[in-house]
Amino acid sequence: MNHGATDGTDSETDATTGDIDIPGAVIPVARANDARGDMNAFAELLPYLRPYAGRISLALFLILLAKLANLLVPLALKRIVDRLNIEPTLLILPLAMLVAYGAARISVTLFTELRQVVFARVMARASREITLKVFRHLHGLSLRFHLGRRTGGIARDVERGGSAVSDLLDWSLYTIIPTVIEVTLVTAVLVWAYDWGFAFITLGTLIAYMLWTFSVTEWRTRFYRAAVEADTRANERAVDSLLNYETVKYFNNEAHEATRYDENLKHLEDARVKAQTSLAALNLGQTIVVSIGVTAMMWRAAAGVVSGQLTIGDLVLVNAYLLQLSAPLFLLGMVYREVKQALTNMERLFSLLDQRRDVNDRPDAVPLKATHPEVRFESVRFGYDERRQILDDVDFEIPPGGTIAVVGHSGSGKSTLTRLLYRFYDVDAGKILIDGRDIRDYTQATLRAAIAIVPQDTVLFNDTIFYNIRYGRTDASREEVEAAARAAHIHDFILRMPDGYETEVGERGLKLSGGEKQRVAIARALLKNPAILIFDEATSALDSQSEKSIQAELDRIQVGRTTLVIAHRLSTVMGAGQILVMDNGRIVERGTHAELLAADRHYAHMWQLQQQQRELETVR
Repeated sequence: MNHGATDGTDSETDATTGDIDIPGAVIPVARANDARGDMNAFAELLPYLRPYAGRISLALFLILLAKLANLLVPLALKRIVDRLNIEPTLLILPLAMLVAYGAARISVTLFTELRQVVFARVMARASREITLKVFRHLHGLSLRFHLGRRTGGIARDVERGGSAVSDLLDWSLYTIIPTVIEVTLVTAVLVWAYDWGFAFITLGTLIAYMLWTFSVTEWRTRFYRAAVEADTRANERAVDSLLNYETVKYFNNEAHEATRYDENLKHLEDARVKAQTSLAALNLGQTIVVSIGVTAMMWRAAAGVVSGQLTIGDLVLVNAYLLQLSAPLFLLGMVYREVKQALTNMERLFSLLDQRRDVNDRPDAVPLKATHPEVRFESVRFGYDERRQILDDVDFEIPPGGTIAVVGHSGSGKSTLTRLLYRFYDVDAGKILIDGRDIRDYTQATLRAAIAIVPQDTVLFNDTIFYNIRYGRTDASREEVEAAARAAHIHDFILRMPDGYETEVGERGLKLSGGEKQRVAIARALLKNPAILIFDEATSALDSQSEKSIQAELDRIQVGRTTLVIAHRLSTVMGAGQILVMDNGRIVERGTHAELLAADRHYAHMWQLQQQQRELETVR
């Protein structure tokens, strides 16, 4: 490594306040008094290191041994030179010193590599544990957070933050400390062997070097933060565009997406240029300071040789120590930059842990144990935004093992009922009860374990069909998975695929049709074997013939389960024990199919429209 090492911008920061101008954009930058402090970042890291205190102590001891061995190399070299600097007739090969010199050099590498072996597990494990904690925390956050997040940006935060943990440990604990030890030992030897003049030059050079490095690095950190922020925005744009590949193709907007992506890349380019330019100024100043110090030390040592106070071996010794010191000094400057950048990356990672859940388990929450539960909504009011009400005074009951169907126009609040039942959000007023108890009294894990949903928009994992069905119950056997597939009428289709159940479904299941994805979702829900079933437009992606075959199966599996059916096609809910008609967040009608037709209001009008539409489709 050398002082000319370039800055990587493959990192992240919590840039929340302050602005830095980049041509074409204003990129926010966190000021020192606003961002999470460096010491706080270290403090948050300490709990992950405590279990490895023994390994850390051993690694530090090995570092000390390596530096002591490194200190002996110039001393052995001085003795060799002095013993060779005599009349050739009296010359005797100093074997002991040569052996000591070689042994010292081997010891430096040996102890350094042993330190790496001892500490490698600490760095890797700490990075793994922190990254896993963040991953778990992200899954534990409420739906409100995930609806507003940008997948690409968060992925970069986690990736860079995890790497920064290892980098920070390696650079700060096992590079800065060894450098300080080495400078201290060399200075002590120079004072002991010669005089304070050498020590003053050494310390003066070190102080000047540190002052220049720290001040310039603090100044240029703003450019690095800007580059990181611009890189995040570019990655968010790229991921968002690729995830919506089909939409881009549908509207022939490849050039438009490339232009938008390039706008972010331009900001990144400008930020990186500023970071690199300021790095050149930093490197030049460091070289000037070290060069002046080295020249002063060599001048003093050469003057001592000329005056007869020092030997040629002394000159070699001073030169060797200068070489040993200059490398750590250059390294120290680079390490300081790396540490600052690693801390910047960790700020963003730990800021994810600062995100608080909107929905939490109560301290006295109990597990939900239900077989045929009763579900009741009592005067429920809710809005995603306080300025817009979604549900207003919703009141209904699903009897144990019974079925309630909810119909209505788009935007009437039907799907919001499922999100509240899953407790992705807490109601603003009223309450939802299962078996007479508020769902907020149950733990979220057991509440959601008792519910399965077949959603309108089925999104699958980029894995096999088998994996996606088995996701409903990850410990299910292959026979159980295939039984669920048969119940969902997709088993035969899967067997016709070249790879059968091992067929890859692609990103978000795009290799399957809408109907095929929905059948997989039905099989997954059946495999979970829940006490409460939710069908949210479960047959919306199926053709009429497939819908009829699936509907009979859905009617069968609802028996004995408390079921909430959200439907657009009224023909799928004719047999429900009660049908609720929603409009603008309120229940405007309720009753059986026959009762609602007889009432000749909202439901009857919706039924007539759908019947007319079906007749038109039949004619065509």
